Amino acid sequence: MALLSGLQTTLSGMKVAQNQLDIISRNIANVDTEGYTRKTAQQNNVVLAGYNAGVKLGDVKRTVNQGLLRSFLSSNSLTTNLSAQNDYLSKAETLLGTPQGDNSLAANVSDLQAYFDTFATDVTSASNRYSLLTSAQSLTSRLNSVSTEIQKLRGDADIEIRDTVDSINKTLDTLAELNDSIVKYTVLGYEGVADLEDQRDTALRELSSYIDITYYQRENGEMVIQTKSGATLLDRDPHKLSHTAIAQASATTSYAAGSISGIYVDGVDITKSIKDGKLKGLIEIRDTTLPSLQAQLDELAGVLKDSINHVHNQGTAYPNTPSEMTGTRSFLDPDTQSIRIDEGDVRFVIFDENGKQVSTASLKGDIGFSKGTLSGMAAQIQTWLRTVDTPNMQDATVTFDQTGKLNINTQNSNYSIGIIDVANSNAGAAQQDVKLSFDADGANGYDREFEGFASFFGLNDFFVSDSNEYIYDSKVMAENANLGVKGTVTLSFSDSERGIDFGRLEINSNDSLRDIVNKINNDPVLSENLRASLIPNGNGYVLRIEDVGGAQLEITELSNPQTGFLENIGLEPSNASIATTIKVREDITVAPELIANGSPIFNDNTGKYELNQAANDIANAMAKVFQESQTFEQSGTIGKTQTTLANYASTFVGNIASAANNASSELEYQQTLTESISLKEAQVSGVDIDEELSQMIIFQQTYAACAQAFTASKEILDLLLDMVN
Repeated sequence: MALLSGLQTTLSGMKVAQNQLDIISRNIANVDTEGYTRKTAQQNNVVLAGYNAGVKLGDVKRTVNQGLLRSFLSSNSLTTNLSAQNDYLSKAETLLGTPQGDNSLAANVSDLQAYFDTFATDVTSASNRYSLLTSAQSLTSRLNSVSTEIQKLRGDADIEIRDTVDSINKTLDTLAELNDSIVKYTVLGYEGVADLEDQRDTALRELSSYIDITYYQRENGEMVIQTKSGATLLDRDPHKLSHTAIAQASATTSYAAGSISGIYVDGVDITKSIKDGKLKGLIEIRDTTLPSLQAQLDELAGVLKDSINHVHNQGTAYPNTPSEMTGTRSFLDPDTQSIRIDEGDVRFVIFDENGKQVSTASLKGDIGFSKGTLSGMAAQIQTWLRTVDTPNMQDATVTFDQTGKLNINTQNSNYSIGIIDVANSNAGAAQQDVKLSFDADGANGYDREFEGFASFFGLNDFFVSDSNEYIYDSKVMAENANLGVKGTVTLSFSDSERGIDFGRLEINSNDSLRDIVNKINNDPVLSENLRASLIPNGNGYVLRIEDVGGAQLEITELSNPQTGFLENIGLEPSNASIATTIKVREDITVAPELIANGSPIFNDNTGKYELNQAANDIANAMAKVFQESQTFEQSGTIGKTQTTLANYASTFVGNIASAANNASSELEYQQTLTESISLKEAQVSGVDIDEELSQMIIFQQTYAACAQAFTASKEILDLLLDMVN
């Protein structure tokens, strides 16, 4: 019996040694296979009835450090996050140019400033006018193209989000299949579980590059995967993500406003709870970084447009003085909306072909209009024009066109018109911005204040924009900020499609910005026409109310006396999208002679106004716009500030360059860290050829020793059998 037991023992030893050699061979063969971990198996004694019955091979195990694996997954998620941001920041930097570069947007602003300065030195030079026009067109074209490309980048990022979601879903399918196989092989005792676990870890690593994950394993080997915020991605079955990419992005397209779809799992939007991975980087670019840059472009374009237009409206071109002027501001109902002159007066002057005064009258002092409806004002000005002591002016018109814009036409090309804001109604009074109050809803007093008559109507704008005032933004505030409401404030909404006061909103003392958003969006009347949202902006939020049909919108307070609620929260027409559509007024591009260089001059000797081709007071004032600090509201990463146009442009160009540089440095560091963790994993879990060869020698010797013992036992047994026979 002892000989038979010895044969069984040596035979089991040979089999175990052979199996160990097989494992070592697979380890060596897969030394360069990505994701493969070193396999080992314990050798266990077999005891039967208290006697040693040989050895057997235990389960094949992987050499894996779970702590290092978790560290790698976390580091890998951050690496791909930074990589996604770095790619898009580099593209944005290319669009804007470097701060010191001659091709940067900041350089375009500085160039325009230089050409305004040159124009002011000699307004009679045709080349100066053309150079100024070309520079202005170059800047507006650059603003347009950069804005368009930024929105294209946002669209590209959203498409990448969709594609990444698809990749996540495919990886989850792979993980689910591997889970099923591992559980089955474990229960049935099949070989190959360790190799399947390697494949699952490889898929897990891939998943971590897309989204932040955490995991745990059940006793049967099944893995459960969640996001770090707790959304389940895999638990027996995959919980797939869904996202619908936008067809095209614009400056007003945002996730916060609902115009960009969220990322959903089991019907729950997890967009805000995604912590890391490529998805997080793309979301950050799409919803924060690029919108912040777009807001700064729009703020630059808006301030440039308003400041230059305000000055240009004070001037008059000569000898190309217009006989017809059409405003750019659209009014909802000129028969109802009212205007009031609070300070100063407005003087109208009719000039002949030689720039000499034919007739003049002040709106308040001579024509007799100080307040009233817009249509009433237009009728009084028209009456004066038709009765001035000038032939062929009886057909002059002052009307509001179908779009609600003021049109003044002498109906005689021999007679042009100039408009001057003056301190009082006397001829020759000092030029000074007239102060106006505007009753936007024609129902409850005057709601808004403006300076400059021609500027208010936009009768002689230099820059124009295709977008009307259909979006209102508040100043940047905390989501739960105290809005300063005592009692109740009622807002009225009017637009060019539905008319005056088509809906109202009551705001109570304890309401927050979020409450206002919910009230508008949940009101069946208001939500049909308006959309409210809280747009992230820097360290707070902007309350945005937009007309869903793109119609001209007016928001007024009905309280009497008014509480100043709209002013307190800074709710006013937004600059959103202005950078996309800003351009030089079309007729100026055809005839640069229409650029205003001076204003009418009062001749004390003759007691009349006259035009001088060499007058440069308006040209100097426009050049001064670039020299003086302007007020810029908070836009993204740039807080409210006062600085020059060129400095503001340099600031956000520099910010993007700095952000791109920082992202590149952070990415480089994070990649090094991830690689070092991966190297450490390889040292712990990978295959060491020298170690495997030494183990191979040991098991070869073990096999040889067992074989010799088996041969000796067999020979003795054969000898005994021969003796018996």
